[in-house]
Amino acid sequence: MNTFRVPGARLAAEFSDEGGHPVVQLHGLTSSRARDRVLDLDLGRGLSGTRLLRYDARGHGSSTGRAVPGDYRWSVLADDLLRLLDAWFPGERVHGVGPSMGTGTLLHAAVREPDRFSGLTLMVPPTAWDTRPAKAAEYRAAADLIEERGIDEFLSAGADAVPPPATVGHPATVPDVPSALLPSLFRGAAESDLPAPGEVARIAVPVSILAWADDPAHPESTAEALSRSLPRATMSVARSPRDVSRWPRVLRSDVAGGA
Repeated sequence: MNTFRVPGARLAAEFSDEGGHPVVQLHGLTSSRARDRVLDLDLGRGLSGTRLLRYDARGHGSSTGRAVPGDYRWSVLADDLLRLLDAWFPGERVHGVGPSMGTGTLLHAAVREPDRFSGLTLMVPPTAWDTRPAKAAEYRAAADLIEERGIDEFLSAGADAVPPPATVGHPATVPDVPSALLPSLFRGAAESDLPAPGEVARIAVPVSILAWADDPAHPESTAEALSRSLPRATMSVARSPRDVSRWPRVLRSDVAGGA
């Protein structure tokens, strides 16, 4: 495992070098490289013939972080991503893949430096724009609950949530984040949103949008809005675990098409 220093954190990364096109894989809020494997969101598994960089976002998994909400805004996570790309793939165009918070991070980075990316595979885009304020309020309430009543109370409050149909059968998991950092992560997420649609529309590379159904935290409406805004986007919606099992093939095709 490699570690990479960014302002306020050390990022844990792993690099699989089989030659070929560079790819960077991100994960979602409160997840990690390890947790995404359990959730079948590690699309890089079996991705051969590439140079694949996976890493844990600051405060997640094996990476360190501070109890500073602003550190976890998606725009700051995009800064981290671009620093990693400068270190591992200097001067190269990279294919980016990631779910939820990872999608937000990739879009912020692509808006800022569009020439750094050859293509994007955006998984389960999160609430954005019109649907973001309500989700932000939930994140702030979660941060307050953890601070006032503890992590066990927070986990119990979400235990009865109905999972999306595409995730049925996955084992139960808990946040791969130190409990002392969780409130800051949630508050940083509450301060975040996707770039404005007009900015997203300037991302000219091919983009695959992989949504799933019946998940208020990752509504199809965001995927549909992104599909309308991005000039070279395709979109599909998973309604069962079998549909999600096809997503690694989508990534392989996306990378081959942009190489």
